[in-house]
Amino acid sequence: MTQHTGDAAGTHRLLATPAGRTHVVESGSGPLVLLVHGFPESWYSWRRQLPALAAAGYRAVALDVRGYGRSSKPADPAAYRMLELVADTASVVEALGERTAVVVGHDWGAAIAANSALVRPDVFRAVGLLSVPYTPRGGPRPSEVFAAMGGDEEFYVSYFQQPGRAEAEIEPDVRGWLAGFYAALSAGTMPPPGAPDPHFVTRGGQLRDRFPAAAGGGRAAAGGEGSAAGLPAWLSSAELDFYAGEFERTGLTGALNRYRNMDRDWEDLAAYDGAPVRQPSLFLGGSLDASTTWLADAIAAYPATLPGLAGCHVLEGAGHFLQQERAAEVNAHLTTWLAGLPG
Repeated sequence: MTQHTGDAAGTHRLLATPAGRTHVVESGSGPLVLLVHGFPESWYSWRRQLPALAAAGYRAVALDVRGYGRSSKPADPAAYRMLELVADTASVVEALGERTAVVVGHDWGAAIAANSALVRPDVFRAVGLLSVPYTPRGGPRPSEVFAAMGGDEEFYVSYFQQPGRAEAEIEPDVRGWLAGFYAALSAGTMPPPGAPDPHFVTRGGQLRDRFPAAAGGGRAAAGGEGSAAGLPAWLSSAELDFYAGEFERTGLTGALNRYRNMDRDWEDLAAYDGAPVRQPSLFLGGSLDASTTWLADAIAAYPATLPGLAGCHVLEGAGHFLQQERAAEVNAHLTTWLAGLPG
């Protein structure tokens, strides 16, 4: 284990895991709470939770998922399958000298957190999910489901699943693309009702064609330098610089490889078809977030799929990047839930 200097958020460490190394940022002491980010983010998306959880008496640790930030980036696309990511989360707990942890995830991190609890109940004693509801493994092959969703257009997941395609769009102007993507999914900057949906791509087009133009979207911005104008309220220009700097250094392939393993996950997790996550759980979503609203049936099924659910809160007027957009409310829900968990 290599320890690095601290910053305002906490102490940076590199831990030996199946990925090779996993970069984490740690703050506080007490019961371990592991924080797992989504796409396209990093440990930094938990910068407003780390001090709040530390102040509440927890050892809060945010990681860079493999493929992101300072964590290892295996070359093999299959190295980004869900079971590998679960192995990383369990190894982080062990490398930190702990036997158990609460795991909390956002976006893809919510899926990683849920599957970590499902596959390693010996390690993960409770699970918090932000923005993306738990949906048990089942149904048709995922790539077939997503291919059928777009009609005359293409669903963004299918777009991301093609190696190199999204990279060719994003990497010439990482900062501008991120600005547009974050704005497109955030309250206050997302396209208004009835506007073309930014989750879909026109055949032959790019995802950024439907991003808010002021934040780096639209064809006029393609290939140009992104602007700080039009950023969502939760994201400062300096914070965007951090995210852009990470992805300009690492590229996007490691992050996008998560989307390219969904069929492998479906095969790998066949033994867990329909399985509930039984540990104590919490769900937080945003009322304006398609990741929450499209999966309303999954939330309705929680009595069967999350029998240990202690709270389900959909924050009115909130978008997708929940723990950054509505940090105070998320922190309050998390600390209240954590305080009520069995010791």
